[in-house]
Amino acid sequence: MPETGVQRRSVLFGTAAAAVGGVAAASSGAAFAGPATDTTAAAQVAAAAGADAAAASAVPGGPTIRPDDPRYRELSTGNNQRFVSQPDYIRLITSTEDAERAVRDAVRAGKRVSVRGGGHCFSDFVCNPEIEVVLDVSQMTRVYYDQVRKAFAVEAGARLINVYESLFKGWNVTIPGGICYSVGVGGHISGGGYGLLSRGHGLTVDHLYAVEVVVVGHGGQVRTVVATREPNDPNRDLWWGHTGAGGGNFGVVTKYWFRSPDAKGNNPSDQLMNPPSTVLISAIEFPWEQLTQAKFTRLLKNFGAWHERNASPKSPNVHLSSLFNVSSKAHGSLGMFTQVPNDIPNARAILDDYLAAITEGVDITPQEVTKPLAEIGVLPGFAEPRVLPWLQATRLVGTNNPTITNPTSRGVHKSAYMLKNFTEQQIAAVYKHMTRPDFQNPDTMLVLFSFGGQVNAVRPNATANAQRDTIFKMCFQTFWEKESDDQFYVGWVRDIFSEFFATTGGVPVPGTNSDGCYINYPDNDMADSRHNKSGVPWSTLYFKDNYPRLQQVKRRYDPTNYFRHALSIQPA
Repeated sequence: MPETGVQRRSVLFGTAAAAVGGVAAASSGAAFAGPATDTTAAAQVAAAAGADAAAASAVPGGPTIRPDDPRYRELSTGNNQRFVSQPDYIRLITSTEDAERAVRDAVRAGKRVSVRGGGHCFSDFVCNPEIEVVLDVSQMTRVYYDQVRKAFAVEAGARLINVYESLFKGWNVTIPGGICYSVGVGGHISGGGYGLLSRGHGLTVDHLYAVEVVVVGHGGQVRTVVATREPNDPNRDLWWGHTGAGGGNFGVVTKYWFRSPDAKGNNPSDQLMNPPSTVLISAIEFPWEQLTQAKFTRLLKNFGAWHERNASPKSPNVHLSSLFNVSSKAHGSLGMFTQVPNDIPNARAILDDYLAAITEGVDITPQEVTKPLAEIGVLPGFAEPRVLPWLQATRLVGTNNPTITNPTSRGVHKSAYMLKNFTEQQIAAVYKHMTRPDFQNPDTMLVLFSFGGQVNAVRPNATANAQRDTIFKMCFQTFWEKESDDQFYVGWVRDIFSEFFATTGGVPVPGTNSDGCYINYPDNDMADSRHNKSGVPWSTLYFKDNYPRLQQVKRRYDPTNYFRHALSIQPA
C-alpha cells in the first residue's frame, strides 16, 4: 500500500534537516534544507532523527549470497546472458543504512564492486570478470508520497510497472518512463529514461526532484548524500549528475524523489504529471512479402519526415508517440505501435493523419498483427484503433514483450539519436543487412522510437542528458540463445551500424544528421578505435559538452573512482 504519512527518514532529510546553516553533517548525508528557525522545529528534527535511527536499527540487513548458495548462479548475471560475473559475493540491500554497511564492508576489504537494480543493463557494467562484489538494490521497492518534500519517493530497486501502478492507484500521477515492465528505476532514471509519454511530458529526469546516494570519499569515507534540484542546494551537482550520466558512476542510488517543475499547492495529485485517463492505440504490421526496396525506403523516409515536422515542443501532434520495429526479413513483417492520449482534442484525427503520412506513396495495406512486433508481443485487434484505460494499455504493452524480457537470451544493442531524416545511403544499409540471405534470425530489429516534443523544450545543459534537439531515437539489436553464435550476431550488428554511419567513422557523431548515443543503451564499442573510427571520444558521443561538468561531479563525490565500469565518468 502507498505510504501517505510523513516518513521518518523524509523528516530527517527534509525541510528542517539542520538547525544551523541548513546543511546536515556529512557523516549523515549532507542535504540542503534551509535553516530551522525555532527551537520547536529543532526539537522535532531531533525527535525525528532519533526515531529514524531506531527504525534503521530495526531494519534487517539483506542476505549475502556466496558461491555455495543455490541463489548464486541466478544472481551472477542479469537480463543479458552474454554477461556473467563470478563475484566473491552478492549483497542484497534492503535499506539506505544497509547500503552504507555494504559499501563500507566492500571498501574496507578492497573489493571491486558493481551496482545492480533491475538487471537490464545492455553491457557488462554489472556482470564482468573483474567484479568481486555485486551490490543489488532490487529488494528496495517502496513507492510513497513524502509530505515534507512534497514529492513522490521511489526506491531504486522498484520496477517500472510497479511504480506506474503505485503512483496511478494512489494519486493518479505517473512519470514518463519506459515500456518494459521489468526495468528497474535505479539505472533507468539516472540515464534519462523516456517512454510513450515523453513527447508530451519530457524525460523522467525532467521530473526528478532529488536523489539519495551512498558515496565513497577520500580515505574510504562512506556517507549518504541527498541532493536536490533546488538552486541553493550545495549538492545540486550530484542531482544533476543523475539526470543523464547513467548508473554506476557516483555511488549507490537508494532513492529518487519526483515532483514536476510546474507543481503547485499541497495536493499530492498536483505534484507530478497526470497520465491520460484513456489512450487511443493502433498496432499494425507491414508484411515483408509486400515490400520492395523502394517501398521499404519510402516507409522509413515517411517516418523520418513526420518526426522532422513534429519535433518542436509546439507541434500540435506533440502527444503522439510511435514505436516502429523495422524487423529483419526473417521475422516476416515490420510492426508499428502508436499511442495518442484520447482526452486531447482531435485524438483520432491526429492518429489517422499520422498513419496516412507513414503509408503515403506506398502501395501496401497495413494488416492485423499476427506475430510479435519484435520487442512487443502479439497485439491482435488493434488494426482498427481502440480506446483503452491508460494503465490497462501500459500493462498490455509493458508485460507483453517476450523478446526483450527473455531471461535466457543473449543480445547486442547499438543506439543513436537522429537530428534529421534518413539518407538514402542509410536506408540502403538497413535494407541490405535486414535481407541478407545468410541471416535468418527473426528476433532482430531496428527500433525507431518517437522523440522530440517536450524533450526538446529543455536546454542541453539543464540536465546531464544533452540530446535535446532530436527527432527520433534508434536501437539496432538482435537476440539469440547459444554462446557459440556470439561472434556471428555481434558481427552482424557491428556491420549494419558501421555501414549506416559510414560517413562519420562508423558512429553517430553529434552535429551531423545524428546526435550521439543513449547511455542507457550502452555499447563498449564506442570506446574502441577498431569500431569508432571517427576520432570523436565515446564520452562526446554519450554526453557531448556536458562531459567536463560530469567529470567535476565525479571528482567531488567519487574522487578515488571507486564506482566504475567500461563507460563510466572519469574524475577531472
